[in-house]
Amino acid sequence: MSYDLHSDPRNLMALPVIAIIGRPNVGKSTLFNRLAGRRIAIVSDIPGTTRDRGSIDAEWGRHRYLLVDTAGVEDRPHNALLWDDIKKQVEIALNQADGIIFTVDVNEGVTDADEDAADMVRRACRPVVVAANKTDSLAREDLIYDFYSLGLGEPHPISAYHDSGVGDLMEAMFAAMPPFEPESMGPHSIRVAIAGRPNAGKSALFNALTGEDRAIVSPVPGTTRDTLDSQFDFEGTRITFLDTAGLRRRGKAEAGIEKYSAIRTIGAIERSYVSILVLDATEFVTAQDTHIGGYIDDASRAAVVVVNKWDLAYDLKLDRAEAEEEVKNRFKFIPDVPVVFTSALTGRGVNKLLPTIINVYGEFTKQIPRAEVSRAIFDAMGDNPMPGFGSRRPRIFRSVQSRTSPPTFEFTARNPELIHFSYRRYLENRLRENFGFIGSPLKMSFVSREDE
Repeated sequence: MSYDLHSDPRNLMALPVIAIIGRPNVGKSTLFNRLAGRRIAIVSDIPGTTRDRGSIDAEWGRHRYLLVDTAGVEDRPHNALLWDDIKKQVEIALNQADGIIFTVDVNEGVTDADEDAADMVRRACRPVVVAANKTDSLAREDLIYDFYSLGLGEPHPISAYHDSGVGDLMEAMFAAMPPFEPESMGPHSIRVAIAGRPNAGKSALFNALTGEDRAIVSPVPGTTRDTLDSQFDFEGTRITFLDTAGLRRRGKAEAGIEKYSAIRTIGAIERSYVSILVLDATEFVTAQDTHIGGYIDDASRAAVVVVNKWDLAYDLKLDRAEAEEEVKNRFKFIPDVPVVFTSALTGRGVNKLLPTIINVYGEFTKQIPRAEVSRAIFDAMGDNPMPGFGSRRPRIFRSVQSRTSPPTFEFTARNPELIHFSYRRYLENRLRENFGFIGSPLKMSFVSREDE
């Protein structure tokens, strides 16, 4: 059974996870790249090139899933500390996976490392398929039968490099996995991700909002390693908060658990409707803060910026109005983002955050009647006509909001390719002037009349 994840944007909030497991140099990264449709992982003939885990949204037919690559499981690791790190990464990936692709090399047969890795997979008790990689000819297919000894089921002959047998492998993978049903969200349910740098006060804010001490609050950066969900009602609206591990700069993230926490945080942002970006007022806005804001923008989620520890920001020499203006300037790629000043430990300002979240969610899910959209766009074109290109002058015939979450507008036009980026931005600004969409991204689609 498959589920069409494209029909409703809410269904993007939860994806089944498929992890690629195996010893070094069996072609895991090549298979990862093949399934991802583009080169993501580093492919090298040097065993052990992949030292951490990468992940990417991937599709196979009607199936959409999160594909995770892992470091190789070595039988004789040359570095004990490195082995411990690799083992942690693989164990985390196995525990989080809904399905496992166990990859082996038919040219080398069953090795001690294959046996060790197979033991880890069996203990995980997850659906598994065996990818007998590098089966580049019919003659080599006879070599796959040795891998029945691993006790993981039927080996599937594939060549990731030549894209042979991969389709049958994935069909077997999805057949082995239980049917995936996306999380159901009621019409009054809002999923909110809390993101930010380590030690910005996310867990304290999470506890203050939920009224319970489910998250560990510690002065040690990076205490929270995973996401925690807490659901409650606020004035008749159901809200689910996802507290997340802090995102460090990529170069400072420790291999293993911290890097996986970053993956989980980005996943939480993608699962949310509204993302709260928590800043540490004592450090104000850092480059990493804007980087995290970029994750929110890339995911097309509504946003609220929280300036936490505001009671400790003595050295800023900014009043609240000046600080808000500076924050908005730093995050100008998130239009009209609301800014809330809090002290999570004392509770000051926290009561203003929940109404702000609900308001931003309302902007994110707002539907504008077609007639009003058309009137706003044609008024905009009347005030500032599109520049001409001789006989190929572009012209917009129809404007409509095609969906919400995020608000998406579709324009049917003649010669849409000639509509300059600056004019598209002008139309977006006019939509915002007329209808708001505070803290919410807008998507703009321009199609030719012939493409309808």
